[in-house]
Amino acid sequence: MTRTTYHHGALRDALLAACLRLIETEGIGAVSLRRVAREAGVSSGAPYHHFADRAALLADLATQGFRLLTDQLTTARAAASSPTAALVALEQSYVRFAREQPGYFRLMFRPELSQPEKHPNTRIAGEAAFGVLADAVADCVAAGELSPERAEPTTVTLWALGHGLASLWLDGQLDKRGTIFGTTATELVDSVLDGIGGLLRADSGAPGRPGPG
Repeated sequence: MTRTTYHHGALRDALLAACLRLIETEGIGAVSLRRVAREAGVSSGAPYHHFADRAALLADLATQGFRLLTDQLTTARAAASSPTAALVALEQSYVRFAREQPGYFRLMFRPELSQPEKHPNTRIAGEAAFGVLADAVADCVAAGELSPERAEPTTVTLWALGHGLASLWLDGQLDKRGTIFGTTATELVDSVLDGIGGLLRADSGAPGRPGPG
């Protein structure tokens, strides 16, 4: 199959892949339906068979990203040795996703671009990703490792920490700090997450280190 002979189902996937490549190489500002069509090797009108406008294309791509993130978070949670260890594993997985999928990550949290209020699948996919963390915190409550009244603030704190570390790393800020501190960005992230793991274990009274993410 050549790039100019995509069948109907493959065309959509090819356009999404082309959009992701553009974001990763040139940034979100480079994305237009015409430019994505050119990148995919199809006519300028071809994207309109699947996407009403640029926002619809970006919404579908963001939905893909959230679903991929959900899958990775779910796997990390399932592999953890305890409810508390699962929270650290989720933080590790979140930061890893951002590093490995920067195109998705830079788009997924830009609602002014993907317009989730107009594209419910994107909103639902985003809530599913957040739900993995919320459910893991609920597991800690059920296991007696976290008090019920701390569930909500702990969930938001962990989300903010993971997202902040991921964003700082992608923007090169952790590399700068690492140079100053004589360490690497990876070591900085590991140190922060080890510290969070220690705090969680101290609160729960759980001994030992959490399992790897």
